[in-house]
Amino acid sequence: MFYRRQVILSILQIFDGKLEKIALQKLLFLFTKRQNKPDYDFIPYQYGCYSISANADLETMVKKNILVDGITSFIKNDKFDYISKLTIFDKKILQVVKLDYGKCNSKALTILTYLNYGYYAINSKVAKDLLTFEQYQKIQLFKPKKENITLYTIGYEGISLEEYLNKLIKNDIKTLVDVRCNPSSMKFGFSKSQLQKYCTNLNISYIHIPEVGIKTEFRQNLNVQSDYDLLFDNYKKTVLRDTKTFQIKILDLLKLNNRIALTCFEANICQCHRKHLAEAITNLPDWNFELKHI
Repeated sequence: MFYRRQVILSILQIFDGKLEKIALQKLLFLFTKRQNKPDYDFIPYQYGCYSISANADLETMVKKNILVDGITSFIKNDKFDYISKLTIFDKKILQVVKLDYGKCNSKALTILTYLNYGYYAINSKVAKDLLTFEQYQKIQLFKPKKENITLYTIGYEGISLEEYLNKLIKNDIKTLVDVRCNPSSMKFGFSKSQLQKYCTNLNISYIHIPEVGIKTEFRQNLNVQSDYDLLFDNYKKTVLRDTKTFQIKILDLLKLNNRIALTCFEANICQCHRKHLAEAITNLPDWNFELKHI
């Protein structure tokens, strides 16, 4: 079993085997905030700090009959001592979490995380009802607000879905433009339908423009940078030459939304076609904006 899942089960175990779903997310968040290397990342979601990856693990454990989904709660469904499998450091964190928050219900935990970690409350549906006017106004200060019209590019290689989404949020990106020819992925959360859903729930629009991508069959045997350079040289002579209308469409989206991001897989911008696509857009007659790779 993945260690991160044992962390979830240990939290459930120390809280007598049952927790409301909101409480579990908040306690897991508070636990990971004390870890040197967090097992889960979180995003500011509809009820505050939320880990999509943790929720996926919970659903998997329900399917494996390790947990029972009680509609509003998760219930540990075995007698195994998962706490014994934690590192010494994480056992200490678990004891502190239990001591500090053991008497807090879901509402109290939600308010506590909102007040202490304001960024994670910026998309909350309930913050206005749970907080005082002054507290709610302070939360609004955590909302990223960028003024410059900027074209961003972003890759998802080597980072979690939550870390990726946080980059979009913190750069105040309004529209994500998926420029993969084939928008499927073995990496959790990055296939087209999944990514579109999570972006939409964060008020980020999603559009797929496969025409400006590179077909899979051309992306074989890329071992050194010179292999990529040859690929992109051909890309510029063919795809970029023939897709001016789509490049103009992307520029129009930028003008309309002020901040959009082109996305593909590679972390290294020099090994991804989005760099050359972005540069082609900057060479269009109406370009007078900023380009950033994040």
